[in-house]
Amino acid sequence: MFSTSFSRLFTLCSALAALSVGYAAPHVPRAQVPSGPKFVIYTDAAIGGGTVLPPLEQIKGFNVVNLAFLLTTGPADQAANWAALPAAQRQQLKQQYNSAGVSLVVSAFGETEHPTSQDPTTVANNLAQFVLNTDLDGIDIDYEEFELVVQQPGVGEAWLTTLTQTLRQKLPQGQFILSHAPVGPWFQPSFCPGGCYLTVDKNVGALIDWYNIQFYNQSPSPGYEDCNTLLNSAGGSSIFEIQKSGVDVNKLVIGKPGTTADITNGGFIDPATLGTCVQQAVAGGWNAGVMAFQFPHADTNWITAVKGSSFAA
Repeated sequence: MFSTSFSRLFTLCSALAALSVGYAAPHVPRAQVPSGPKFVIYTDAAIGGGTVLPPLEQIKGFNVVNLAFLLTTGPADQAANWAALPAAQRQQLKQQYNSAGVSLVVSAFGETEHPTSQDPTTVANNLAQFVLNTDLDGIDIDYEEFELVVQQPGVGEAWLTTLTQTLRQKLPQGQFILSHAPVGPWFQPSFCPGGCYLTVDKNVGALIDWYNIQFYNQSPSPGYEDCNTLLNSAGGSSIFEIQKSGVDVNKLVIGKPGTTADITNGGFIDPATLGTCVQQAVAGGWNAGVMAFQFPHADTNWITAVKGSSFAA
């Protein structure tokens, strides 16, 4: 995902330290896994004013906050800000947000990291330990090795398969969230020689709670800038085309940018228009939910307009 990544310039030493030291013994209550549609808001840019999490009153209507990003070298951006909080404060915030129906998740990798050269089992164990050590409800995998999946068939798919299997060993299903955030075209048949996320879904889809699909940064084609390409006709990568490829339609969360400032290559749909697309999707049997990148450009006003009356209260 497109991000404001100034804080990723921190040193390797401090990053490694963030993974392994400075935390109290893990406080691991049962994590909160939302049922029904998922309404996910990413937070990558620092909020300021001593606040790490988006204020609840400003994200009413969302039920998952994804803190970006956790790298193999340690947490960056909002993930680092969360990790830096005292353990007691993290636990208090988790209880507060969970009580309000909001789960707290960390998102791994993003656009700036290509982790496939590293052992997936080791990477997964380190990612899972971060979740356990920092009082989170789960992890989101934002894998973006665009050149590799085209040039090295099967390599990325196998890596993601092992990563997912290992994560589930430490973060059991039903107790912790495990989502992935692929770009839309990675569900298009024949887009990747190795199958991309159609292969990942066949291998380990049963272990993945849902997909925060990035339906943006894909202009001019398929674009995903209208309801038709988003839902029905995008060369195999629209919502209902992905369903026809065998993926559970209610795992296909529609991901969109909050504003044009949150993208580099198209895909923005204004919230009111997106709401009409969502209404059409619900009428077609879809009920997965909506993802937004990122706060504060997407907030309670954004998600209220997008949801409209499409979802039961």
